[in-house]
Amino acid sequence: MRARPAALIFILLTALIDIVGIGLIIPVLPGLVKELAGSEVAGARTIGLLTAAYAVMQFIFAPILGVLSDRFGRRPVLLFALSGMALDYLLLAFAPNLAWLFVGRILAGITGASLTVANAYIADVSPPEDRAKNFGLLGATFGVGFILGPALGGLLGEYGLRVPFMVAAALTGLNVLYGLFVLPESLPESSRARGLRRADLNPLLPLRALGEYPILRSLTLTFVLLGLAGQVIFSTWVLYTEGVLRWTPGQNGVALAFFGLLTAAVQGGLIGPFIARFGERRTIMTGLVSSILEFTVLSVARSGALLYASLVVGALGGLANPALQGLISRQVGETEQGRVQGAITSLNSLVAVVGPVVATSVYAFGVTHDFPGAAFTLGALLSVAGTLVILGVLRGMPDTGKPQQG
Repeated sequence: MRARPAALIFILLTALIDIVGIGLIIPVLPGLVKELAGSEVAGARTIGLLTAAYAVMQFIFAPILGVLSDRFGRRPVLLFALSGMALDYLLLAFAPNLAWLFVGRILAGITGASLTVANAYIADVSPPEDRAKNFGLLGATFGVGFILGPALGGLLGEYGLRVPFMVAAALTGLNVLYGLFVLPESLPESSRARGLRRADLNPLLPLRALGEYPILRSLTLTFVLLGLAGQVIFSTWVLYTEGVLRWTPGQNGVALAFFGLLTAAVQGGLIGPFIARFGERRTIMTGLVSSILEFTVLSVARSGALLYASLVVGALGGLANPALQGLISRQVGETEQGRVQGAITSLNSLVAVVGPVVATSVYAFGVTHDFPGAAFTLGALLSVAGTLVILGVLRGMPDTGKPQQG
């Protein structure tokens, strides 16, 4: 079976518009929430709850949409997910109060599994020898979307906080129409699941693997600690830059796009040579130490120069996760890779429920006590704890590739 160009183009366009849409609203959503909440402190707490509501819905419904796509085909589920995202952006664009923002984010979480279905679609339409290449194209498209989205969202935000939401809705709506008239079904009737079991719809099922593999049992606490630290930046970056540095949405968009470029450079060009020269364990530790330094700089940053310096250091933190995943993947059999990655994804989803609430609450506490960098200090402490835990685990694991000398 050869990959069909029109179908691949649609899937890549779907991924691009999905991430551009997410990126569009990152620089402006906190400002809109604060406007509707009435104050910076109330807005910060509300952002945490909004993000948690989205994460809860996605955790519950992502596996359900995946199962439904196995039963009824990729095309209808993908178009349903995209339609839900378009409606979410419209709700956010015209929301008169916070209640409507919650409705929009809940809807986005329910229908936010389009990338999951897109991965399955690529597997359907690609021969085995082309799948790695096509998944690589999808990953590259993801990176491009996160570079373009925040930059465009920041620029559009200068014309009004709700303008980026309208543009995201329009782009997603056009994508729905394109798929409706162009996208073929990738999963033939003969290959579809014949029924639905209640167990297939249980979002907690993948978490069972956490207790079945020694490597995951040892690293679960690390994933939780580092995941919570990551949520600090995701949830409070714009709050901090707007509240402390008085940045505009345009300035935030440029900074986030700059970070996207750095991250793409590190993960696309640096991590392979780094592992080859220093080994996976040193690569992991370099990434984790860089993340600790990033949080430390952010906690005291009172200028744009320091924030940009933190982004450069933080991009090197991207060395850790791919190297850690590579180390984990070699500890289990080939037939167990899917369950292990699914367990890690499920754990990250649960962390995404708790993390934003904790991070924004600490940020709000810091603002009221004249220490706006409190959340980043928490991120540094969580990263230190995670690094200490993983250091003990790595000592008992084999490394790959002896570091080169000279």
